[in-house]
Amino acid sequence: MSESGHSQPGMYGQGRRRRRRRDRDPGPPAQNLSGPSRDRDYVPRERRDGSEEPTGPLLQKTPIILAKPPGERSKPSVPASGAPSLEKPIMLIKTRDEGGKPGNPPDVAPSVSGAGTAKLEREGQRPTQPVYQIQNRGMGSAASGGAVDPVIGQTKLLPPEKMKHSIKLVDDQMNWCDSAMEYLRDQTDMLVVGVIGLQGTGKSTIMSLLSANSPEEDQRAYVFRAQTQEIKERAGNQSSGIDFYITQERVIFLDTQPILSPSILDHLINNDRKLPPEYNLPHTYVEMQSLQITAFLFTVCHVVIVIQDWFSDINLYRFLQTAEMLKPSTPSASHDSTGSSGADDGSEYYPHIVFLQNKARREEFCPRNLKKMHMAVDKLMAHSHLKYKGTLSMLDCNIFPGFNRDYLETEVNLFLLPMMENDGEDALTRAGSGPPLFSLLPGYRGHPSFSSLVSKFRSQILAMSRSQLSHTILTEKNWFHYAARIWDGVKKSSALSEYSRLLS
Repeated sequence: MSESGHSQPGMYGQGRRRRRRRDRDPGPPAQNLSGPSRDRDYVPRERRDGSEEPTGPLLQKTPIILAKPPGERSKPSVPASGAPSLEKPIMLIKTRDEGGKPGNPPDVAPSVSGAGTAKLEREGQRPTQPVYQIQNRGMGSAASGGAVDPVIGQTKLLPPEKMKHSIKLVDDQMNWCDSAMEYLRDQTDMLVVGVIGLQGTGKSTIMSLLSANSPEEDQRAYVFRAQTQEIKERAGNQSSGIDFYITQERVIFLDTQPILSPSILDHLINNDRKLPPEYNLPHTYVEMQSLQITAFLFTVCHVVIVIQDWFSDINLYRFLQTAEMLKPSTPSASHDSTGSSGADDGSEYYPHIVFLQNKARREEFCPRNLKKMHMAVDKLMAHSHLKYKGTLSMLDCNIFPGFNRDYLETEVNLFLLPMMENDGEDALTRAGSGPPLFSLLPGYRGHPSFSSLVSKFRSQILAMSRSQLSHTILTEKNWFHYAARIWDGVKKSSALSEYSRLLS
């Protein structure tokens, strides 16, 4: 190989060099400076394909040698063993097989063994096809901590942060809180589940079991704090305002304070809390708080669970119909120009509503009684626009084997849960009782276990359709801003003010 880096001895070899040295001697004035060899009679020669070259003057261009000047060439370093190391050549042509192997770096060719010495060939500067790697899209070590790739501009995708406990969305003073914003993302695949119910019906416990906990866990570790024994003894309420929790599956759970709560009314009366100027009586303020929360859930939730622990309170259904009447209208795409009138009735949004009978007794699991309960709820909600039927069924859960869906002619979204009990302690109390042959068999309960029913109820809740809450598709962060605007509108609603004036 020559010093210039080329490996074509036929054209740039030693014979060509000797010929060029002879040509350096100056000739006569009329002689061609290129040398006497250029003036020889030209004899056409055959090409490789058998054809002759065309006759005529042949112009040869001076070859361009791609080599660095002697001063810029790096001197070869002699290794410790004494064997001289060869200088890396500049590779002008690279085969396709060498450039497409994934095991080789983009600037180093595979090693070639010759005469017992390994040589590394490096390719020159030429455009290559783009290589798509995860590291180039902000997933490398440089993008850790949420750093943004300057080339592509994408943030590293971190796993969703798991919340350890619930946080406040609305505090006990009915003010909106912004602490939930840091847990939300810019994605649209979400489900919002809210709950309402009277005091002591088990709202926080049910929401904890649906979101992150199991019945076997200690209730003190639940994400939504349940009533302690001390609070139960003084007939107090545990939850106040609206609590927020989002799972890693992007399901938002909203736990609320009890509606029409006597403990909140007692707290207002005994502590001489100042009421807002538009409310004259404490019980009016408590009822309006309950209507505000319920109307808010009817607007921003996909599913609203109504929990009751006995069947049934007629005042609860009247309350639901009143909240539906005072529900804010769904904002249209041009709500800023049309005012607060909202959209027409045809495009109004209404959520799925599910009636959960908590702490149900054995008699209520009887198919005949269950059929009567469905008929009663259907007649009470006959004039409601809420989606109270067709999205949840106990008959699909194999709770009543042998019954098909035709058994319940008017099936509504009604689910029964028995009293929460510890299966281990219950088995110990039954052991040794009764005849010796049946002492180890489980007692007759008339329904599946509490854990089994909670699991089936959770599966049906999470499988419900996720309708569009507004006329535009909302991400999690957009939903938060939308809910904040709805809450502000509910508090300033003229319909609620007029209703409170009628109550007073």
